[in-house]
Amino acid sequence: MTVDEASATGAIPAPPRARVLDPAHRWISIGMCALVFLAAFESMAVTAVMPAVAAELDGQALYALAFAGPLAVSVIGMIVAGNAADRGCPRLALFASVALFVAGLLIAGTATGMWQLVIGRLVHGLGGGGLTVALYVIVARVIPAALQPSLFAGFAAAWVVPSLVGPFISGVVADGVGWQWVFLGVVGLVVPALAMVVPSLRRMRVEVPAQRPPWRVSRIAWATLAGVAVLVLNLSTEASGWAGWMVPLAAVVVIAVAVRPMVPRGTLRAVPGLPATVLTRATLSGAFFGAQVYLPLLLTGEPYRLSTAMAGLVLTLSGVAWAIASQVQGRNPERLSHEACLRIGLALLGVAIAGSLVATILGLPPVAFMLTWSLAGAGMGIMYPRTTVIGLQSSSAENQGFISSAMTVADALGAAVTIALSALVFALLLPLGAVTAVAGGIAVALGVWAAGLFTGLRARVEAPEAAALEIG
Repeated sequence: MTVDEASATGAIPAPPRARVLDPAHRWISIGMCALVFLAAFESMAVTAVMPAVAAELDGQALYALAFAGPLAVSVIGMIVAGNAADRGCPRLALFASVALFVAGLLIAGTATGMWQLVIGRLVHGLGGGGLTVALYVIVARVIPAALQPSLFAGFAAAWVVPSLVGPFISGVVADGVGWQWVFLGVVGLVVPALAMVVPSLRRMRVEVPAQRPPWRVSRIAWATLAGVAVLVLNLSTEASGWAGWMVPLAAVVVIAVAVRPMVPRGTLRAVPGLPATVLTRATLSGAFFGAQVYLPLLLTGEPYRLSTAMAGLVLTLSGVAWAIASQVQGRNPERLSHEACLRIGLALLGVAIAGSLVATILGLPPVAFMLTWSLAGAGMGIMYPRTTVIGLQSSSAENQGFISSAMTVADALGAAVTIALSALVFALLLPLGAVTAVAGGIAVALGVWAAGLFTGLRARVEAPEAAALEIG
């Protein structure tokens, strides 16, 4: 039917459905997904090869710190990037974050000792934290709310290829030409990706508040204190006697105090609405990544003795499941409510972690971990994007940076603290055997999931005016 025929009959054709790849959003969407792709590749690759890196550099004592450290310092990058975005500078936040990310990869890729590798991880963790917040704010300011679930599904889809080839390729590279190229090779991909994004960012109109908020120096200081406390918590595995329990306790208290100015009021009490949503992000990240870091260590050691590439297959299947589930929720934003996605995802994640714990204790074959961790990825994929949308739909232009940084701070500290606590249990149980120690670490992640089950049922969208009252 033509337009004239439609007019003659009184029928008005429906306007075409907007999509994230429409001309108005195409290049900025592709560019942001490319950056997510590279961050995903680095994450999947490093997780798979870290057992081999720690063995070659004689750095098993720093294994957990190599994961928790970047997450801890990323909080600083998140706070700075969020404040810069609220002041109308999301481009600057993005460019500075990418520069730090690349510098850290170069330091880690040229490491001759475990401490240099950890320092490199800290530097690119700082950049990675800022990168995530900058992208979230750009999404909130450029992409219509109705398209945001689809774009975040695209972010998850950007994990598909890294999940398919990242762990396997990194294992082949580490076994062949050396693990250093797992870091250095990513650098060569970041530069062209950023070059593709720059033209789109230049054309992007950024809303600058009439009165720019001041630089939140106090929040940056609190973020630094929280990062230092997480590092101390990781290093406390070397303490003995009274310090062996006093130092971790003091570190946890400092983290709880330091995080309060960086998140909405009531977050630590799981107040229903935005605060509970932010705390849910912390528990989800803690439960998932707190268990995942030990799976390659288990599968490459006794009794399995798998190659780095084969152990990485567990991460591959999980990443693919995450992306597929994220696509499912993104295509059904009306049929699947935020609350339904959270309940389904929490159930899948809980079954997955409990199943992995049972498989570890009983010594089940590797296929058991492939199945359980695929469930974990599916659970994260269906609920994780919705927590992001809840946060953005509860924000306004004046506080998008703060809320975006609060969610990513929760991601980082939730994972970092869980990994640190699991490392304490791992070190305590290690004299009983590596398998027992891994089971203890996974049990800590299961406990964090139980806390997420409570907070997830209280997460929901708030009106921006109500959410603004919870921001200090």
